[in-house]
Amino acid sequence: MRILFVCTGNTCRSALAEAIARRVVSESGHDNIVVESAGTQAWEGSPATDAALLVGVERNLDLSGHRSRPLTAEIVQASDLILVMSPSHMTQVRDLDPGANVHLLGGYGSGGRAHTIEDPFGGDLDDYRATADELQKEISGVVSQIKSA
Repeated sequence: MRILFVCTGNTCRSALAEAIARRVVSESGHDNIVVESAGTQAWEGSPATDAALLVGVERNLDLSGHRSRPLTAEIVQASDLILVMSPSHMTQVRDLDPGANVHLLGGYGSGGRAHTIEDPFGGDLDDYRATADELQKEISGVVSQIKSA
């Protein structure tokens, strides 16, 4: 299974989501899940933001090798499950592939109401920490759902 996380620039939310998901998948013993990320307005090859890197370090997540990539139809079509941060991201994914299996990450893993995961870009470290906490909760739920399926 290929899971794709999508945000805007692929340097904050989806970069953190990818790193968190890799750890959750590894800890759960899944060897059949590939985790990736992309951005709807990403530049090719940008590193994660300094704040995302720092929050990653605080949580023993290594984002130092992360490089952003723009979302393409090929990436969408190669993904089994696409989890996006906002409704606009969902629209952009569906524009590339109307049949894509795409969902808002917010609420999807926790079983709550579907909602946007706010962009911490330009915010302080507490904003990034809050985003990482929300991502951790949702992604843990997603992997648990996959494990029990």
